[in-house]
Amino acid sequence: MFDFDMLGLAPALNTALERAGFSEPTPIQNQAIPLALDGHDIMGLAQTGTGKTLAFGLPLIDHLLAQPGKPLPKTSKALILAPTRELVNQIAESLRGLTEGTKLKVTTVVGGQSIGKQISILSRGTDILVATPGRLMDLMDRGAVDLGQVRHLVLDEADQMLDMGFIHALRKIAPKLGTPRQTMLFSATMPKQMEELSRAYLTDPRRVEVSPPGKAADKITQSVHFLEKPEKPRKLREILSQDPNALTLVFARTKHGAEKLMKGLRADGFNAASIHGNKSQGQRDRAIKGFRDGDITVLVATDVAARGIDIPGVAYVINYDLPEVPDNYVHRIGRTARAGREGEAISFCASDEADLLAQIQRLMKIEVPVASGTSPLIDGRAPGGSKPGRSRRGKGGGAGKPSAQAPGGRGRARRPRRKKAA
Repeated sequence: MFDFDMLGLAPALNTALERAGFSEPTPIQNQAIPLALDGHDIMGLAQTGTGKTLAFGLPLIDHLLAQPGKPLPKTSKALILAPTRELVNQIAESLRGLTEGTKLKVTTVVGGQSIGKQISILSRGTDILVATPGRLMDLMDRGAVDLGQVRHLVLDEADQMLDMGFIHALRKIAPKLGTPRQTMLFSATMPKQMEELSRAYLTDPRRVEVSPPGKAADKITQSVHFLEKPEKPRKLREILSQDPNALTLVFARTKHGAEKLMKGLRADGFNAASIHGNKSQGQRDRAIKGFRDGDITVLVATDVAARGIDIPGVAYVINYDLPEVPDNYVHRIGRTARAGREGEAISFCASDEADLLAQIQRLMKIEVPVASGTSPLIDGRAPGGSKPGRSRRGKGGGAGKPSAQAPGGRGRARRPRRKKAA
């Protein structure tokens, strides 16, 4: 382990790290940064909340600071692709903090905002372009951006880009980039397609991995309530009322369901907002800012937000609906226990979601401890499903039994003390 000031980074970066209160790197930063500074392509695997942005951002900025000259009109020296607007904005915010007081300019392009304004900004050129693939393709089709000067490519949350069908956009974008270039790919999970992606876009990459794919952060306490759908609203309100001032992120499966749930919570006096694909970018930005600032305490979201929210103060994640893609469970609950803090993930499982829970447990190689209700899983399997891995927490989380998260079997998950938002 080393301190940041031992890396030989540009003085401006050391100043920015000191200003932000960073002194020691996280495990993924510890492994990735020295290799990236040496110019190697990187394939990084780490759960959410472990500091991946600095892992690629610091060496990227260090390289750019050493390069003379301003970017030419319509060009960029580095390109960072991320799957959602929220994640693009989060990355850009972090990088701007690191480049403050330097010559480097960070620009974002995402859907839902004025493409005319983005064309105007890009006409002046930028050092680092952070973009969603879809909007970048729109700008390329209009001749508004020239990627031939890009010598650094970062694919962040690459597995979700594959899930969202962006592989076709990547195949069109990659040939337009300059060569030779350094490519860094980061992801929290490792589907088979990721290996194919790495072979296509990375050259002799160095693989850095700080946790097995599909593993949640160690400081997340997980539990599940078995109940039918009509019982979910009552249980949600009961849990939220236990700690009404805590920042709680609630995941629903559909846009309509998220909006309906948010309106119902508001009607019952909860300070709630929602973000999903039917919201404008401005509405989503305001909701996230309100949540970050603590003005909103309950944020109801679809999976569009699973990887785009980096708010250390999120105390609880509630899976009102289980995700249909098991990997998304890992990303959802990774919104809590960030920056070394503790957090809790609570899931609701109706009888028709039992197979989804079985898939999640198989991916994570645990049995999620039961907080209340009777599990429909038989010997760890949903009817007609396959057996998940054995719990690392021992037998206390067995189906239908009181767990460590439900003392006395009263059907209520123990909630940690609220931590203030950073």
